[in-house]
Amino acid sequence: MTLAKPLRICLAASGGGHLRQLLDLEPAWSAYDHFFLTEDTALSRSVAEKHRTAFVCHVALGQARLGNPVRMFMAGVRNFFQSARIMLRERPDVLISTGAGSVYFGLLWARALGAKIVAVESFARFDRPSAFAKITAPLAHDQVVQSEALLAFWPKAKLFDPLRMLDGPAPDKEPLMFVTVGATLPFDRMVEMVAELKARGDIPERVVIQTGVGGLAPPGLEVFETLPFETMQSSMQAADLVVCHGGTGSLITALREGCRVIAVPRLFERGEHYDNHQAEITSAFAARGLIAVANSPDELAQALKTMRARQPVMATTDPAGLIDYLKTFLSARESAT
Repeated sequence: MTLAKPLRICLAASGGGHLRQLLDLEPAWSAYDHFFLTEDTALSRSVAEKHRTAFVCHVALGQARLGNPVRMFMAGVRNFFQSARIMLRERPDVLISTGAGSVYFGLLWARALGAKIVAVESFARFDRPSAFAKITAPLAHDQVVQSEALLAFWPKAKLFDPLRMLDGPAPDKEPLMFVTVGATLPFDRMVEMVAELKARGDIPERVVIQTGVGGLAPPGLEVFETLPFETMQSSMQAADLVVCHGGTGSLITALREGCRVIAVPRLFERGEHYDNHQAEITSAFAARGLIAVANSPDELAQALKTMRARQPVMATTDPAGLIDYLKTFLSARESAT
């Protein structure tokens, strides 16, 4: 008798909020033979301590938009061959991806080797699809969106909106402001805004800042380039105020922990990101009354007054519907395999 081989799943995502979304889907994939394809970040290194993980170099279309087409090309070439070696070694039956550019070649190779592709558009996209979703849509066997507006682009996609409000009182907090720029890029403008307000006395709280590798390190403040994911979580559990970039991972983690959240979106026109999707994210969150948004020191000072005067709002993402769908999909693939 020939025994069926176990279903092998590749979990592909870049190293920040995209990877956190895959981790939220753990009940769907944990029972299967699986490995992660991702970038080398503090979060992904934490993942690698618990799961088999393969790293590829960072590459994104926006690198060309920011004036680095040669860097993008060279990173793309390295990523292409790294992805080829990984996929030829692992040969997954299914690849589930939440984006973005760094895992595109892995997805392409997996598809060429016969894997079924499930492309989950990032929760960060509310109104318009990402470039990653556009280029992977023709390769995907199943496509998932997390905002109803995106059905206008892909009417046959599966829709799962995970945002949920949380009831009950916010937890007790320390007089602490935790500032985080996210997993990948420094964000000196935001750090400068916080340092200026601290210097002029608008921030009496203790301030802890995660700056990103090579980021600005204002004197007199507690500064860390990177922090393990568990330390980031414990910092937000303690902090009354969180100032962060406009990534969904940081926003949702802070809202889940009952923090008063102020977001400073990275802006393309300032050379801070590859596009303006963080402005889209933070506008959508602010419209729901979840956060305040600031783009200058004066706006940050006003946002602090506003947030200190109101009760914290708690929210989370509940991917139960998407998890149930993936369980059914993977069970069917296992039977077919």
